[in-house]
Amino acid sequence: MFIDISGSKEGTWFQFRMSEIDPNNGDIIWSEPIEGHEVKIRSMKPFFEERIAKREKETIWKVHPKSRAYEPHTQFKELSVEEARAERDDAFDYAITGLKGFKNKTTRELYPCIREVKLGLMAFDFFDRFFADCQQKVDSQQVEMEEKETKNSVTGLNFVNSKPNQE
Repeated sequence: MFIDISGSKEGTWFQFRMSEIDPNNGDIIWSEPIEGHEVKIRSMKPFFEERIAKREKETIWKVHPKSRAYEPHTQFKELSVEEARAERDDAFDYAITGLKGFKNKTTRELYPCIREVKLGLMAFDFFDRFFADCQQKVDSQQVEMEEKETKNSVTGLNFVNSKPNQE
């Protein structure tokens, strides 16, 4: 059996393209894809599902407006600014799994696909817009695949007999 370890991280390759905001109406203007520049992106949904499952919860007792009785309300504990920033950075690091063609301006060497480089790219507005556009495409593609699986599965069909057996 042959395994390609370099391709083990999941994701979809997208050709990178620049963007700018139209000052007249605020719309995003996309340029043509830049030859040789690609970014491999995967959905952040599994990352946040895992984080939320592990997140600490707290219960607050509130008075019900009609009955005036105390009721428990469970919610996730709020993250501090530093914790929220760290989680956002972890999510970007998780979602970007590959870079091709991005070079250092001074050394002309290719940037490796490491956390510092990913977060540095996300600091640019044009890259943030590109990333958000790719995330929408990845997530909508995932939803379409889940809908197809549901339609094709036996559990997705309703086999319940509406009339009881009359014997």
